Amino acid sequence: MTHTLKALAVGTVSAIGALLVAGSALAADPLMDRARDLFKPLPASIPVVKDNAVTREKIDLGKMLFFEPRLSASGIFSCNSCHNLGLGGVDGLETSVGHGWQKGPRNSPTVLNAVLNVAQFWDGRAEDLKAQAKGPIQAGVEMNSTPDRVMAVLTSIPTYKTKFADAFPNEKNPVSFDNVAKAIEAFEATLTTPAAPFDQFLEGKADALNDQQKAGLALFMDKGCSACHNGVNIGGQDYFPFGVIEKPGADILPPGDKGRFAVTKTADDEYVFRSPTLRNVALTAPYFHSGKVWDLRQAVAVMGSSQLGAKLNETEIDQITAFLHSLTGQQPRVEYPILPASLPTTPQPMLR
Repeated sequence: MTHTLKALAVGTVSAIGALLVAGSALAADPLMDRARDLFKPLPASIPVVKDNAVTREKIDLGKMLFFEPRLSASGIFSCNSCHNLGLGGVDGLETSVGHGWQKGPRNSPTVLNAVLNVAQFWDGRAEDLKAQAKGPIQAGVEMNSTPDRVMAVLTSIPTYKTKFADAFPNEKNPVSFDNVAKAIEAFEATLTTPAAPFDQFLEGKADALNDQQKAGLALFMDKGCSACHNGVNIGGQDYFPFGVIEKPGADILPPGDKGRFAVTKTADDEYVFRSPTLRNVALTAPYFHSGKVWDLRQAVAVMGSSQLGAKLNETEIDQITAFLHSLTGQQPRVEYPILPASLPTTPQPMLR
């Protein structure tokens, strides 16, 4: 018995020692350490939203409004039309189609993890998701509606009046255009995609990335991609010129769209855009604000020459592209809401 206990004790100590050695090796992984200095794993919890407490009632209402086509004048387009939650939060079009089948001027950015961006839209003209939500509803080329029309639709439907009262219980007039935006923002704050292989790697799981992806991560940092695409959202935190070293051709960078210049009217902001998040980028083709590039490998090559002045070889492009595939996280599983029926007093669709 004594020998058995002694053997078990020795075995236990050996096992603990092996774990400690493995842990030391993991902690000493230089690639992981470098990556942790530049990137942060996506939290599983809902991010805090400024000036908008995210409650279950707001989320439920916001989900209904996100899928509600009657917020558009035609009764056809909803937020989900351009930010399809089954397609990585985008519509898979070069530029989105809106009211009267008009084409918008820019590619739709993903709504997934958008709550973590410094601002919204390619030019950052909306400071948060509340401001962003109001824009497409009123844009003539998108939903072509007005705050008054939206209020007329929502107040004509008793279910919505109840839902707004539940979501905003301390307000005298809870059905308001501002509260539409707040509810949509609360729902969109839940649309995060945690547990991507890269997140698992940052959290210490060394084999979450394969060798090709690790080589791509090293190149991503060494070549300078991480100068614009870093932090928890791997981008989305600042503004940069498209074409730092060499401007792409007009087929990729339309000369008429000067980006952030339209917001600031500052010459230095010509052709400057907010860097997009690269999370789930493998799902969100076509690429860039123009939506002109459909292949992720080509997008990597364009970024190499235009932003870094580096002509990447085929192996490097493959490795960086493989790393970008590791940024696809768990997609939000959203049950399509059953929307309340219109009543005779509900404004009828305007198709022209």
